[in-house]
Amino acid sequence: MSDIDQTDMTVLTQSEIDQRVFDLYDEYCHGRMDRRSFLQRAAVTVVGGLAMAQSLLPRYAQAQTISFTDERMKATYVSYPSPGGNSGTMRGYLVQPAGKGPFPSVLVVHENRGLNPYIEDVARRLAVEGYLALAPDGLAPVGGYPGNDDDGKDLQANLDQGKLRTDMLNSAKYLKAHALSSDKMGVTGFCWGGSTTNYLAGALGADLKAAAPFYGAPADAAAIPAIKAAIVAHYAEHDERLTSMWPGYDKALNTTGVAHEGFVYPGTQHGFHNNSTPRYHEASAKLAWERTLVLFKRTLV
Repeated sequence: MSDIDQTDMTVLTQSEIDQRVFDLYDEYCHGRMDRRSFLQRAAVTVVGGLAMAQSLLPRYAQAQTISFTDERMKATYVSYPSPGGNSGTMRGYLVQPAGKGPFPSVLVVHENRGLNPYIEDVARRLAVEGYLALAPDGLAPVGGYPGNDDDGKDLQANLDQGKLRTDMLNSAKYLKAHALSSDKMGVTGFCWGGSTTNYLAGALGADLKAAAPFYGAPADAAAIPAIKAAIVAHYAEHDERLTSMWPGYDKALNTTGVAHEGFVYPGTQHGFHNNSTPRYHEASAKLAWERTLVLFKRTLV
């Protein structure tokens, strides 16, 4: 096995990683190159590039913030119908706060690789704040998150994307109708999930009270008039493709009268909220999360 295939466990800090390697990682994360190509290109781009690239690969065990056994919440996997989706059935990670409920609810939408441990942890973070959280696994129709992001990205890319969005829409409807759910629901999501959060805001209309997309593309222009949810959007400074979309989205939302804010976090990379890699920017991630919780408290509680 060559050194390209081995994972160096050395973790570098964000300041030690060249921006060119971050840019390559962004290409890799969005499925525009495979893992081997990412590592190879990083190795020849800058001295020490291989170590930088390897350090960016996620380490989920280090990223857990809420234990599976935390007494403030209870987590379980649930299955539910999803008519018109990729298989007609969905599976998700449902986390309920301690107590009898009902609780305000929040859907948590994963990135472009299925329901990985980071997204499950986000659901637990919401539950200990008092929200009934559901994190659907878009890969459920093909066996679920496979245990690693590379295979997860391939599986998700090969799904029917329209049906995948239908699976997320059906997940939101399942959550809203859940016996433990109050009549107020929000949604948050990351990367692909951020874009899907904006899609759901249009698709759900008045059934959604709040949306907090992280580095997501806007809702389609035709769907924007249907948005009734208050929106707080989060973007990274060094994520030009997505961050540059905010001014147009902001302008379109201004015409609807919907309460909305967008924040660009200085010095951050795409994925800055994900604490499993050095792209994580602690101060910005905490601030974005605080703003998200303020939004949910204002609109859902």
